[in-house]
Amino acid sequence: MNKPAATREATYQGLPAIELTLPNGSAAVILHHGAHVVSWQAGAWGEQLYLSPTAVAAEGKAVRGGIPVIFPQFEQRGPDYSLPRHGLARTRAWTLDTHRAGPDHALASFTLSDTPETRALWPHAFQLEFTVSLGPNRLDLELHVTNPGDTAWPFSAALHTYLAASDIGQVRLQGLEGCRFLDAVTQGEYIEDHPEKRFAGEIDRIYELVPRSLLLRDGPRRLTIESETFEDAVLWNPGPEKCIALSDMPDDDWRQMLCVEAAQVLNPPTLQPGDSWTARQSLVLPD
Repeated sequence: MNKPAATREATYQGLPAIELTLPNGSAAVILHHGAHVVSWQAGAWGEQLYLSPTAVAAEGKAVRGGIPVIFPQFEQRGPDYSLPRHGLARTRAWTLDTHRAGPDHALASFTLSDTPETRALWPHAFQLEFTVSLGPNRLDLELHVTNPGDTAWPFSAALHTYLAASDIGQVRLQGLEGCRFLDAVTQGEYIEDHPEKRFAGEIDRIYELVPRSLLLRDGPRRLTIESETFEDAVLWNPGPEKCIALSDMPDDDWRQMLCVEAAQVLNPPTLQPGDSWTARQSLVLPD
């Protein structure tokens, strides 16, 4: 008899975490640190996220792999403050607010608010809520941003999703044809003209105004990547040369991953006092 859906406290490299489990064998592990999803086992499909075997989880450090939460700036495309790369949310301890399980789902919700330390980097009041919902063969992610202060502020946000790959040369991504993109490798701006994107090395692109649904093919695996409110998609793989330079990733592991990130980067929203903004990404496999 299969065990019922459940949530339980866990640890990863000594840091507190929550584990979600379902009767079909699906499971997800989320750290309090960064509200960072470090594993998603999708039943018989197995692990769907790439997590570097040399990743280090520690206070003030970003974890290489899984699903980092990016806020309030992407890369260093943000306002002229003292924010680190990709902002401040992914390296701070969040609060586990809610966790519960039903017959065929389990979820956990984390919150993060401004502190004197964050205001020294970015002088704004904010409240974030990040909810991870595990279903049979799917993972739903929701980021809710609120401005509780008395001044408006612009921001960028992303879910920096590292997807596992059998081999990057076997991966195909459908749905981006006709989208404008900025290429950080060539420093150019282009229109995607391939109905099925293939990968052979370094890629670092921001696609603008993407469709709500993309399809990733990797051998028999068919992963649908859905987004809501997020207007952009970021594709990233370090390729062989940059991978060697990464201290927290094995030299050849660029072949085992592809980031397909739901993002709001090229058109940053401005959040008025008292207003909120909500965006979602869903990762779905066949039953």
